[in-house]
Amino acid sequence: MAKLKFTSRSGIKREIFHNTGDLFALDREDVRLKRGTVPPDPRRIPSDPSDLEIHPSIADFVVNTRLKSLENPTTPADALAIDRTGLNETEKLTFISFGSGSSGNCSYLGTRSEGILIDAGVDADTVREQLRAHGISPRSVKAIIITHDHTDHVKYVYPLVRKRPELGIYCTPKTLTGLLRRHSISRRVKDFHRPIHKEFPFSIGPFEITPFDVSHDGTDNVGYFIRHGETAIAIATDLGCITPRVDFYMRQANHIVIESNYDAEMLMHGPYPMYLKARIAAATGHLDNAVTGEFLASILSDRLRNIFLCHLSQDNNRPETALAAIRTALSNAGLDSIGDGSGSVEARGKKLQLVALPRTTPSALFTLR
Repeated sequence: MAKLKFTSRSGIKREIFHNTGDLFALDREDVRLKRGTVPPDPRRIPSDPSDLEIHPSIADFVVNTRLKSLENPTTPADALAIDRTGLNETEKLTFISFGSGSSGNCSYLGTRSEGILIDAGVDADTVREQLRAHGISPRSVKAIIITHDHTDHVKYVYPLVRKRPELGIYCTPKTLTGLLRRHSISRRVKDFHRPIHKEFPFSIGPFEITPFDVSHDGTDNVGYFIRHGETAIAIATDLGCITPRVDFYMRQANHIVIESNYDAEMLMHGPYPMYLKARIAAATGHLDNAVTGEFLASILSDRLRNIFLCHLSQDNNRPETALAAIRTALSNAGLDSIGDGSGSVEARGKKLQLVALPRTTPSALFTLR
């Protein structure tokens, strides 16, 4: 029968015993028991620990370990290093589209702790449910930025803010006027309005946002150039042509959300009346796939990581048609390394991700790296 004792820094005797092949070692609770701060549990501690034997191999291990710790009192820094993999998961910038098309437009840009909504044309309950489905609290939304006053971009703005007095609705004063004049939206939205002006940056939390002019037939339409740390995102949901300001901001972006609304042949031979076809094809209407592809090919750079095609027409376009047109234009410009944004191993190995956002359903969550 053997018993090994050695003194810890606290001066408390620590004991290790062995009996019938089982190791009984004192942990922190045992130390408290010895101090008398916790009443002993007869089911846990033998009535007479001194009767337990220690195996010689265990004794050698304890003694050798103790000697090594005394000989090397300073623990190497790498031994104490914490594996931080995944610790900053909440701070990764993400993008989700809740709908992108004439039925409703709304998306989330931000981390799991703080972000913004871009437009408010999707049902408020859907937005909240989808945020929660991706592990993001609706309380993470700090503001709504509006591109223009068309119904498919503003219909649900008041339901989204009415229970959040701290939320702001950021749009130009003319856009707010158009919103109130053209739609049956509660006039209380004025209480949430935060006026912004084109080409004047403003901040919402970690985001620096610059509104810029786009050509569309809404009231005082804007796109947004958004910086989050070292990442830049350019968003233009509705535009009939590429203006110099669109070109200027898109060239600086790592991630682009841009309209690819219609296929010219489908529009020409489609069911729309001539006045509506003319409106869509006008310089203040929407973008043809071919025009979008030609423009994107002209601004290719090593900084560009993601292209999200938005506002695809339900009647005059198809996702596969839009994607084929853009891929062809990019390929002609010398880029063949294009992923589909699925997050697969094959896709992640590509230089650029190209995604057509769903028209009436939520997209996946995309991490903007």
